[in-house]
Amino acid sequence: MLLFVSCLPASAQTYDLVINNGRVMDPETMYDSIANVGVKDGRIAIITNESIDGKENIDATGLVVAPGFIDTHFHAVDPFATKLALCDGVTTGMDLELGALNVKDWYDKKAEEGWQINYGTTASLNIIRMLVHDPEVKIEEPVDYSNIIHYINESTIDGIPGWSVNRSNISQMNKVMKKLDEELQQGAIGVGVGAAYMARGLTSYELFEAQRTAARYDRLASVHTRYHLSSETPMEAPIAFDEMFTNAVLLDAPLLMAHDNDYGWWEIEEKLRLARSRGLNMWAEYYPYDAGSTSISADFLRPDLWEKNYGYKYEETLYDPSTDKFLNKSEYETLVKADPGRNIVVFMPARTKWLPYWLTIPEMTVATDAMGGVGTDGKLLPWNANYSEYAGHPRTAGCDAKVLRLGREQGVPLMFTLSQLSYWSAKHLGDAGIESMKERGRVQVGKVADLTLFDPNTVADHATYKAGEQGLPSTGIPYVIVNGTIVVKDSEVLPVKPGQPIRYPVEEKGRFEPVDVNKWISENTIISKAIPAVDDTSAGQELKS
Repeated sequence: MLLFVSCLPASAQTYDLVINNGRVMDPETMYDSIANVGVKDGRIAIITNESIDGKENIDATGLVVAPGFIDTHFHAVDPFATKLALCDGVTTGMDLELGALNVKDWYDKKAEEGWQINYGTTASLNIIRMLVHDPEVKIEEPVDYSNIIHYINESTIDGIPGWSVNRSNISQMNKVMKKLDEELQQGAIGVGVGAAYMARGLTSYELFEAQRTAARYDRLASVHTRYHLSSETPMEAPIAFDEMFTNAVLLDAPLLMAHDNDYGWWEIEEKLRLARSRGLNMWAEYYPYDAGSTSISADFLRPDLWEKNYGYKYEETLYDPSTDKFLNKSEYETLVKADPGRNIVVFMPARTKWLPYWLTIPEMTVATDAMGGVGTDGKLLPWNANYSEYAGHPRTAGCDAKVLRLGREQGVPLMFTLSQLSYWSAKHLGDAGIESMKERGRVQVGKVADLTLFDPNTVADHATYKAGEQGLPSTGIPYVIVNGTIVVKDSEVLPVKPGQPIRYPVEEKGRFEPVDVNKWISENTIISKAIPAVDDTSAGQELKS
């Protein structure tokens, strides 16, 4: 099934690139053999035991030829952070959690600038809420993780980050959903929902409507759940999962749970497995670290939750990479006001004992949650900056290599690890209708030549939480190929930009359906006319019939 059929012998063919003598591994077909791979016009043209030659040749003796790693939680949407990801074997990076605002312009800008890896985004519910609840913030450009900090800071100037803490009335919710629909019409992969960052502002009904808006296009919701990091009843993490899980089941819509690495992950994974056994397209991600990273103004870090409800101490859990120190409560409160967008590292010791299990769970995928490529001043670094200048979470530089290393040390079958790193993400997104993902995450004839070559015996991560070491690149990954073009050669990232967009086709008409009070009453009650005064979830002014 994997062999190229031709009237001419393989040796007579002309290939753009040939990879010789590698251990070719394909998680979908379970093909695992020493073979030669010929690439032509960006696709795998042949996998054979015959001798072949190309315009460019790689001797892959001792290396695995694997599908390029696919990252569905990729905030590294700037050149330097993307360069770190390439050293870690990533060939496709999509920010499906935060997403972006002005999706059409976002894709157009990436295409104009050129990008080193494949790229994609969801429509950002968080940023769209900023348009509605923080009208003083003027946004006239595509917004993603690379520039969101500026707008977060702008939204707090009046003392109220409306996007985070304000509840939408029906009129405001319809404005949010209309914009969300427009972004989906432009090919957004789905809706990205950072519910934990707006746990007080995002009502359950607004989350339901956001998932329903995406479901009208048969697209996923990628959700960072409301009670992320909580193990306290009645705000434990699985309860927050149930909120969006119920919506997805009823809407028959794809669902991706962002970083399932909290208390109760075992319950969540079982529910996802049961859902898949019933034909639903649902899965979750993890990254292999005992600490996360987020903006210091994240709503769940406020004292009444972090100290009183969760029982954590700031000086033991909140680390600031910019100053290379843990923050006490006073320092935390000062920075929230002075620099609300600053990225900090949040330690969760319980994850250390959970991590070995995550490496072994079918269809639980690896997604780095890679952060922006900033220096100690919080500004984005240039592409050619030294790796030691990076000040952020080590997962940006070492996540995938760490999974490979831990899998090797724990005796996890390598084919299983490759499925976590690439195939299962491609499969779920392909099943959701993204044609370009049906052609990735595999090493098969006819598929796109996104390939990562690594030494299974030595591949390792080197980035740590220590200042100066947070961006140390992974080793043992000497070649990374994107759309048939070598981007990493002999462990050096080349200044080439072969990345392609991952998105749905643009549609001529949108599918927006506003929430209408009278319509709701007529469909859900036996009342023939609207009641004069209707509760609007206490979010604002009284609804008018």
